[in-house]
This record gives sequence, C-alpha cells and structure tokens, in this order.
Amino acid sequence: MTGNVDQLLQRSLYVYDIPEELLSSLQLKDVANLPESVETDQAEQRALNAHEDAGAQVTGKSLTSCNLCDTQFSNVADQRSHVRSDWHGYNLKQKLRGAKILKEQDFERLVADLDESISGSESSSSEDEGAEGTKDSTLQALLKKQARLHDVEEDAGAAILRKPKRGAGKPPLIWFSTPTLPANTSLGVYRALFTENEQKPEVVTTTLRAKQLKRASNKPVHNGTGGPQADKHPAGPSIFLCMIGGGHFAGMIVSLTPKVNKNAKGLDERQAIVIAHKTFHRYTTRRKQGGSQSANDSSKGAAHSAGAGIRRYNEAALESEVRVLLGEWKSLIEECQLLFVRATGTTNRRTLFGPYEGQVLRTNDPRNRTFPFSTRRATQSELMRAFVEITKIKVCQVDEAALAAAAAEEERQNTVSGKAVSSPAKPVTPKLSKEEEENLLHTSQLQALIKRSKAPAVLQYLSKYSVPGDFRFYPPSTQAHRHASTPLHLAASTNAPAVVTALLTKAGCDPSILNGEGKPAFEVAGDRQTRDAFRIARSELGETRWDWTTAQVPPPMSRLEAEEREGIARREAEIAEAQRRKIETERLRKEAESESMGPNRKGLSKSLQITGAEKREQEARGLTPEMRMKLERERRARAAEERFKKMAGSNG
Repeated sequence: MTGNVDQLLQRSLYVYDIPEELLSSLQLKDVANLPESVETDQAEQRALNAHEDAGAQVTGKSLTSCNLCDTQFSNVADQRSHVRSDWHGYNLKQKLRGAKILKEQDFERLVADLDESISGSESSSSEDEGAEGTKDSTLQALLKKQARLHDVEEDAGAAILRKPKRGAGKPPLIWFSTPTLPANTSLGVYRALFTENEQKPEVVTTTLRAKQLKRASNKPVHNGTGGPQADKHPAGPSIFLCMIGGGHFAGMIVSLTPKVNKNAKGLDERQAIVIAHKTFHRYTTRRKQGGSQSANDSSKGAAHSAGAGIRRYNEAALESEVRVLLGEWKSLIEECQLLFVRATGTTNRRTLFGPYEGQVLRTNDPRNRTFPFSTRRATQSELMRAFVEITKIKVCQVDEAALAAAAAEEERQNTVSGKAVSSPAKPVTPKLSKEEEENLLHTSQLQALIKRSKAPAVLQYLSKYSVPGDFRFYPPSTQAHRHASTPLHLAASTNAPAVVTALLTKAGCDPSILNGEGKPAFEVAGDRQTRDAFRIARSELGETRWDWTTAQVPPPMSRLEAEEREGIARREAEIAEAQRRKIETERLRKEAESESMGPNRKGLSKSLQITGAEKREQEARGLTPEMRMKLERERRARAAEERFKKMAGSNG
C-alpha cells in the first residue's frame, strides 16, 4: 500500500490527466474540519517556492535591510532609494497609527485599486523642489480616501487586503479524497477550473472525470515559420492567460492536452504545449514610485517634463500593441475554455476590456477568471508558472483529529475565561531553553557566513564552538529550514562551491542526509560549479566514505578534469563573443559602404573604429554613479525632444 502511494505521488498530478486508480475512487471531501488558512496559505507558499526554485539562485543576501518593511537590498544605494519611496513612507504612517505594515506587493495592489499616483516628484519639471511637502499631502490624501471607502475605525490599508472571515466566501480549492491514499491525505483542485454549475457537490466529481483528456502525440508540429498558426495548433481545449501591469504585458495560450515524453531515467515527463505567446514592455511608471502617468495627469494635471512625455507616449503605444495582438489572437481566444486575466488599475483594465472597436475580451464573458494565488511581474516564465500551478493537483496532509481537538480545547478555554477577560489577552511567547537559544545563535551565525561564501570562517566557527557539520538549523518548522535544513544544503542552494567543498572534505558533512522536503544536498544545487564540487569531493574522499548513491551524486570527477571543463566552457564563451563582434563589425562595414557616397564619408569611417556603446562608456569613465545617472537622463531627454520635433514636423 505504502509503495503504491509513493509511486502515485512521486510526480506532480495533472488535473486533466489523473491516474485511473485515483480517478475511479475519487469523492468530494467534507472540509468542515480543514482550515481555510491551511488550504490557501500552503498552496500559495508552494507556488512561490516553485517559482523561486525555477529561477536563478542568489549567491548571498546583503546585510542592508529595512526592518520596518521587512525587505533586504543588495547595496546602500537601493536602501536609500527605498527610504525615499512611498511604500516606506506609507508604512511609517501605518506604524504611527498602530496599523498593519504592508508588503510591497500589497501596497502596489492598493495603489492600483485606488488608481492614484502617490509620488509627487513626477508632476513637475523639477524633481527636488517641494518633494517632502507634496509627498506628505498625497499620503494624507490616500489615507483620507481609504477612510471614505471604509469605516473610520477600520485600518484603511489592511481593510482592503484583510483575508475574509471563514464562511464569508468560497475557498479557492475544492478538496477530494480517495481510499487509495491515507485518510489524512486530501487532493485539491482550483475552483476556477469549474463553472458555477460544475461546482455543485452532486456533479463536481463527475465533471472532473469528464475533463480528463487523451495525451497528445509526441510528433512536433511544424508551421514553416517558427511561429504559432491558428490552423496548426494541437487539437483539444486550451486556456488563455494574460497579465498586465507596470508597463509589462504577457499573454499566452496553452493547450490543456498533456504531452508526455520519456526523460533520461525512462519515466514519463509531462510538457505543456504553448500555442502562442507574446510579451511587451514599455517605460510607463517611475521606478519604485507607483501609479501610471495617466493617473497622475488625472489627479494633478498634465506634467510637462520630458520623462512624463515619454511615459505618456509609451502608455498609448503599449495599449495599441496589446489590442493589435488580441485582434490577431481573436480566433484562438474564442476557442479557449477559460480566460485567466490579471489587470489591476483602471488604465490596465481599459486596455484589455475597452470599450474599443473590435475588442476581443469582454467583462461579461463567463469564461473570465482571476488568478487564485499571488503572481509577480508579467513575464512568459511567470505565465508558465501560473499555468502549472493552476493545473496541478495540491496534495495536503492534515491531522484532522488533532485540529478538531485543538479547536475544542480553544473553545473550552474561551468559555471558561470569557467572563473574566475584559480585553483580548496578548499572546505569550514561550521561553526558550538554553539549548534552543544556542541553536538559534548557531543558525544565524552559520547562515550569515554561508550566504557570504566565507568557507574558512564557516570551518573556524564549527571548530571553535564544537558544532557538528550536519547541524540542523533551528527552528526546523520554517519553510526556509525545510528547504535548507543543514549547512551543506544551504551552501548548495546558494551556489557556494567553495563552502560545499570545505564542508564535505574538511568538516565531514554527510551528503546523503535529506532535508525537510526529502532531498539530498546535491539535488538542491543550482549551478554546474556547485554540482562539480560534489563530484570532486567524491573523487577525493573515495567511494567508501559516504553512500554516494543515496546522495544522488554522479560519478567522481578529479579537480583537474573540472578545471579543464571550466576552461573549455570559458573558451567557448570567448569564441562566441568574438564571433558576435565580428558579425557586428561586418554589419557596420556594410552600412558604411552603402552610404559611402554621402558627404559624411569621413565620419562613417571613424564610426567603424568605435561603437556608440563604447563612446558612451568612455564619456562616463571616471564619473560617480550619480553623475552617470544624471548624464544618462539628459541624453534620453534630448533624444525624446528630437523625436517630438520630428513628429511635430511630420504632422505639420
């Protein structure tokens, strides 16, 4: 039974391709004892962790941070810019009022919903004059507007973002159970994949079985041009995903029919079939200021600076590009079963839903859906992550008996102390034992050293305080410590090959130890150099030192072989760069030859010797970062003025 369950849950389950042994015995689960916070928080946390694991790993975090906003920065310049931002200023106001501190994503959503630019610096040609006074007044205006929308006693920022009370709305997941899995294991499917009629308890299980699709053929579809064509996309249902915000747009149409290939281990590997995808980006908002240029013009009047003109032009260009793309995809969108759209703010919603002539998306379309979890910047990878998250079945293991007992105990205590308590009691933080305090100290010190890739300092700390190499970070219940449970796991996940080598060869760390997610340290390594460090350690320590098979470390590799492979990769990169430079030089030479009969022949011959990027680099050489930024702004402003003059001349 246990082996069969492990085999079923070894791969992620796809909503439209559920194994027959689970599908035949699937039944709707009574979620009365399953907390809604467990459903949403665990699903949303897994989605964000999947996105972070799929992206590039960060080698270390800087110590510069903002304790108020709970965020970190890579350098002091970013930290100072954050202190001057409206997000930080708003949180200061919230703290003074004793209200909830908002995360950056929540603050941006709040600003987009209010459709009002909070920053006052971009409304005038001078960026420094009267900045403080304008900022304070606009922040007060935001708080007053929130107070008009909500009760005066409620927290203005948190009222919009506060989670609904239990029973106030439907949870985002529909939970199922099956006798094939243990009684404490539940399977969750996002409610957004069903219509209102399909969500009824008596038909939801039958509807889920009817949604199963046959796997697509592994033969590739060639259209001759490399781009998607409406008449050659895979047969079967599809969904449309779209995100727009902050000048970024990303759209994608994905087939729901699963395509399964064999991986290197001979196991089935499911791949998504992307029918069409496109992304746009335009400079429409000032960095870390929030609010669109059109919203700022509506609230404070049209600004006359060069930057405001550029942003105003880019807003119109982005709107035109998006609407043209939707028109080209009209036949594909009409065939889609569901339309997942994220568009915050009036400007972004108007771009997609109009009204305008020949519009494709409509607000009254029953296929419209919003993403039932947190999303990030509109990119192609974020859309693919969202598609995987939407169509993946969530596996949740909850001890319902323990939850019911805890709820009963809490109700009993509230009943006993309800008469004597006149005000809500403050939560009592349990006192830590001496051993727990030491573990917390070791955890913070080791993590700081490993994230900065200080291999000698890590070895010195382990030796000085007699800390074992396989020390488990405390507390082990946090998500970060479940992923990086030991120093070796943390070094591998942060791509620190020097620390990995030191821990394996000198600290005696066991590479076969699993983290809280059941993975060895080699599996969480993010780049080739870090993985090579494990293979080099296997070569130096020998086959009998550790169980390298359980650790999933590939065959050993000597240090000389690793250096040779690194040298080959470096030389290939240099050859590719030289080839690119050669092609670029040849292109410039041909352009010069085509215009050699003109009066500027001498000037063109000089342009072959130095490119525009190299010229700008020479001009900025010796300047401070602030001076470089000022020079770049002036250059862009002059270019914008030239474009406006040309446009005015052509119109005249």
